[in-house]
Amino acid sequence: MSGPLSRRALAATVTLSALFLPSLTTTASATTAAANGSVTTASAATATDGRSPSFPRRFELPAGFQPEGIAIARGTAYFGSRVDGDIYAADLRTGRGRVISQGPGTASLGLKVDRRGRLFVAGAAGGNGRVIDTRTGKVLASYTFTTTTPTFVNDVILSRDAAWFTDSRRPVLYRVPLGRHGKLPAQSAVRTVPLTGDYVHDPVNNNGNGIALTPDRRALIIVQSATGFLFRVDPRTGVTRRIDLGGVLMTNGDGLLRSADTLYVVQNRLNKIAVLDLNRSGTRGRLVREITSPDFDVPTTAAFFGPRIYLPNARFTTPPTATTPYWVSAVHR
Repeated sequence: MSGPLSRRALAATVTLSALFLPSLTTTASATTAAANGSVTTASAATATDGRSPSFPRRFELPAGFQPEGIAIARGTAYFGSRVDGDIYAADLRTGRGRVISQGPGTASLGLKVDRRGRLFVAGAAGGNGRVIDTRTGKVLASYTFTTTTPTFVNDVILSRDAAWFTDSRRPVLYRVPLGRHGKLPAQSAVRTVPLTGDYVHDPVNNNGNGIALTPDRRALIIVQSATGFLFRVDPRTGVTRRIDLGGVLMTNGDGLLRSADTLYVVQNRLNKIAVLDLNRSGTRGRLVREITSPDFDVPTTAAFFGPRIYLPNARFTTPPTATTPYWVSAVHR
């Protein structure tokens, strides 16, 4: 496709490093980020509100980028491209950014960044995942999860001792154990955990998508896009139990984002975020409200920064071209 070539050529003509890197330092000292994890338009800095006057509520990503995942750390947001897997970093204070790591030619989807500045990346149809140093863009480790097709490694969450990846086309999770001080393992340590119990795999549509930890951090939560069901997953056994939401479905469920007992579920093609109140074990929940925005155009995943939630708009209903615009939207929690 012409998209990656046009975008990279554009990126090559614009040098932002002298401006971008100092601005990250300023942002980190000026703003406290919530723990979770190009060219910008001149209008980005004007799309602000009174609560965060220097931070745009919207900023542009490179044309043709086709974003999906987002992770945020210390005032910098990271995005993965569905075109070629490039990783783009943007300063939330200015909206300016640049590609920090060239992709492998296959998509980069769900992202999470740890306190060591390592970005964990879900590798989509490549059936893999990788870990990138956000300071240098260097790939620290790559893991092959499966060579079976179809596969679609979609999202990732970090627990105390592992990185967990979903696969939307296979009824499994992938576990990458983390050693002492977060040491990355060898390929041989990676485990595939079959999903059993209440989960029923749909061989045609997307299944396990977004992933989060339960409020007590003892289990995992996944959303099945094909059904709108949320499942609690025992990380030791892979046994799933459907979370009781009182009959409410998370239709088009995509990225999951949790803060304490509150779970935010991005419902991509519905252009909204469902806000759920969960019990500590993550076995029950209730819908308390929904967040919408006229700026949404199929948001996929989400990340916290202060009182805001930032979401890339994947624009799945818009035919992608090398010049298709993409942007990031910020809403209050």
